[in-house]
Amino acid sequence: MKLRLHLGLSNYRSPRMINQWFKWLSPGLFIKRWMAVSATGVLVASLGLAISTGMTPIYYILQLLKNLLGWITTVVPNYISGPLMIALGVVLVLWSQTRSLNSISEAFYPAGDEQLVDRLLSHRRLLRGPKIVGLGGGTGLSTLLRGLKEYSANITAIVTVADDGGSSGRLRREMGVLPPGDIRNCIAALADEERLLTELFQYRFTAGDGLTGHSFGNLFLTAMSEIEGDLEQAIAASSKVLAIRGQVLPATLTDVNLWAKLADGRRIHGESSITEAKGKILTIGCIPPNPPALPKAVQAILEADLIIIGPGSLYTSVIPNLLVPEIAAAIASRNVPRIYICNIMTQPGETDDYTVSDHIKAIDKACGYQLFDAVLTQGTVPPANALIRYAQEDSHPVILDRDLVKQLGRRIVMSNVMDVDPDTGYLRHDPYRLAQVLLRWFGKNNP
Repeated sequence: MKLRLHLGLSNYRSPRMINQWFKWLSPGLFIKRWMAVSATGVLVASLGLAISTGMTPIYYILQLLKNLLGWITTVVPNYISGPLMIALGVVLVLWSQTRSLNSISEAFYPAGDEQLVDRLLSHRRLLRGPKIVGLGGGTGLSTLLRGLKEYSANITAIVTVADDGGSSGRLRREMGVLPPGDIRNCIAALADEERLLTELFQYRFTAGDGLTGHSFGNLFLTAMSEIEGDLEQAIAASSKVLAIRGQVLPATLTDVNLWAKLADGRRIHGESSITEAKGKILTIGCIPPNPPALPKAVQAILEADLIIIGPGSLYTSVIPNLLVPEIAAAIASRNVPRIYICNIMTQPGETDDYTVSDHIKAIDKACGYQLFDAVLTQGTVPPANALIRYAQEDSHPVILDRDLVKQLGRRIVMSNVMDVDPDTGYLRHDPYRLAQVLLRWFGKNNP
């Protein structure tokens, strides 16, 4: 029984092992060229040895090989023995190269099941991915990034720094730092490291005097800001720790505070207060006005192949990035695919009774440019339990008013990108479905 099991496992592993060997010959790994260089080096060294010794040892070795090969061809015809010897040589080279490289990789990935060649292939594939810029904040942008990182490592997340609630708001008031919460979420979403590190970065304290409500990642970014001198350097250091695919950048390093003018005449200050005011927003702005953009953020937009705005809270996550004039102008100047991901449901206190065209008009009004050519909307109706759940909070599906959207000069991309939590009924964008739809649309519209 044990013998049969062993033979069965051997038969299963052998084809898989051979397949792993031949993966080293895949295009883009640059392995074939270095194997050829190695073979050339062996040949040159052999010639050098022959020259330095007067060719005497080489002569006898060649005679021995000649006799051996002659004997082999008398036993097995050369049209069979030749290809067999070539195949044996290739297999031995691949096997030795694989074993030596795997011995090295085991020192770096001792507990991983993934082979080094698979990591290299994935790494090369991601490096060849399109340059993507995503703008937003909150959970919307981090959800998007979680799906995009499976297609490209050339991702730039430009994140709002207007948050003044929760742990971020407390750190902002007490330590005088820019709010780290949305940035932390994006770093964690792009992380390519072990799951434990990501969970640690997202861990939120539930006890302790002064610690309750704070997340470890927020405290880490705050400490790094103090050590490195600014948030940009703190993000770079944290990104190295989590080995993220791409980069996360604040829209500005200026201490920005939002304000909103409501239909009832009130003027509300502070991101969290705007939503709590429960009024119809007419105008939104920031103090100080026209904050300078982070140069790296502008550069990323100018080099992007695809620009994505949203998803996220319209007035408190998406638009704040566009209140930085250099960022809005950079997006407007680009002739690349640009798309806005509209929210699935309205948000009480921000977008009550808003349609898709209302979202578009709000963005156009806030920045004064037409920043995107297409809008992605949810293509199916949410399930009944989710509708009931949201109706209790006075939230409803965002209606697609197709004619008005077309009058605004936007193309419509409809797809089912919704994920429903079966327990709570909460709706979110499915990160992987969303990324798949976006990359398919990009492939069709890339000039």
